[in-house]
Amino acid sequence: MRISVGRYTYNVELVGPEKAPAVMLSHSLATDLRMWQPQIDALGARHRLVLFDSLGHGGSDAPHGPYTLEEMAGDVVGLFDALGIGRAHFVGLSMGGMIGQTLALNAPGRLLSLALCDTTSRVPPEASSIWDERIRTALSQGMEPLVEPTIARWFTPHFRERHPHTVETIATMIRATSPVGYAGCCHAIAELNLTARIKAIRVPTLILVGADDPGTPVAASEAIHAEIAGSRLEIIPSAAHLSNIEQAETFTRLLARHLAEAA
Repeated sequence: MRISVGRYTYNVELVGPEKAPAVMLSHSLATDLRMWQPQIDALGARHRLVLFDSLGHGGSDAPHGPYTLEEMAGDVVGLFDALGIGRAHFVGLSMGGMIGQTLALNAPGRLLSLALCDTTSRVPPEASSIWDERIRTALSQGMEPLVEPTIARWFTPHFRERHPHTVETIATMIRATSPVGYAGCCHAIAELNLTARIKAIRVPTLILVGADDPGTPVAASEAIHAEIAGSRLEIIPSAAHLSNIEQAETFTRLLARHLAEAA
């Protein structure tokens, strides 16, 4: 379905029992809601899953940027309101985790729990050139030049060799991402600086990270864990950035336990 929130319209899919606790799933940069396919069957049996394409991605609007995480988190609250959801569990991976941290700081009363997966709370100033280059590439050449280096960061060599079909499915998502939407989100990510603030987060929080994630490494998750009192950190072996896909069974089991304990 398409839901209008403020100036923009979002693509949203609902899965699971209508009266079950709501779980909102927020995907990474350069994918879309289909990224969560490995979790849908297991989680959808007991939860009302709210999957949505982030601003600039999939079937949602892709206006010219730059975007901000504040704006994107505000639109999540707008989706809650449009769907009649008072409180929900929020699960975000990579960019989705950045949105989740911002949401937990700005609207904590709307969250039952938080899961921050393969993400970070800060992008250091020295990394700004990397994001500037990605923006220039997307806007001048399209997404194709970004596909291979992104896939190399997102999956271990072993997984890429053993599961070429799955890897190509994600590569197709990257190619299909709007360059304008990608660039808008890159601007938002490059401004991320929440480490000093996230100690204010009080909702039950699970932190998941692939042991081999080069983009948002274990150290970034450890920094989040150190700031959020009572949070749980789980490191998933043999997984890079998209740990929900590379080690889907382990990821889903840990997430399901978190949702059950936070209910």
